[in-house]
Amino acid sequence: MKQTNNKANRNIKKSHRSRRTVAVFWICLILVLAPIVVLGWVLFSSAMDTGSPVFGNRYEGDLDPSITKSDLKTVDEKVAGLDGVQAEFSNLASATLRVYAQISQDATADDATAKAQEIYSTISEVLDPSVYFTQADGKKMYDLEIHVYNMDSSQDRTSDAFVYVIDTKTSSMTAPECQTVSEARYPELAEQLRQDVENRKAAAAAASASPQPTAAASADAGTTDSTEGQ
Repeated sequence: MKQTNNKANRNIKKSHRSRRTVAVFWICLILVLAPIVVLGWVLFSSAMDTGSPVFGNRYEGDLDPSITKSDLKTVDEKVAGLDGVQAEFSNLASATLRVYAQISQDATADDATAKAQEIYSTISEVLDPSVYFTQADGKKMYDLEIHVYNMDSSQDRTSDAFVYVIDTKTSSMTAPECQTVSEARYPELAEQLRQDVENRKAAAAAASASPQPTAAASADAGTTDSTEGQ
């Protein structure tokens, strides 16, 4: 009878261990599969959103009609195909469409301004400014910025030859406005600031070039002073 009870107890313990093993197995499996399922869902959702409007919830009820990824692709292709445009890209963020175009390094401010206006006309063929970049019926619409420059960030943008023009059309403006941001609005003040920078550089160079007393020289000077005091 006692042996029978011991055998039954052993069977119960084995059953409990088996259940724990199964439970641990399923928990581990869930922990492994959960990130994979979440990642798969994110990728699937992103794929399904292709061609959907690019804007946040804070513009709910506004930005209608909306600019889609397909519209952006068409804008990029048309602007990149313009004569004189060496590099181009665009992005749409916070209800502002920004288009960037690099032109020849020897281009002047007038050249950049003319190219910005040409790009504006090209974008207008895809996105009608009176529809996409103009407020109507109390609804917020997109802003447009066209950036045209003759040097990228890897080149010397501090030179006088650097040209950067921004053509802006906000949804509250009736017409775009072009500004050459590479030229100082107040030339005299800009020249004074540049001169101040050069003066500071010269002073720093002079200070670093002047000989500094070494530790040995300081020690010798201290010994001499001590001897004279005696």
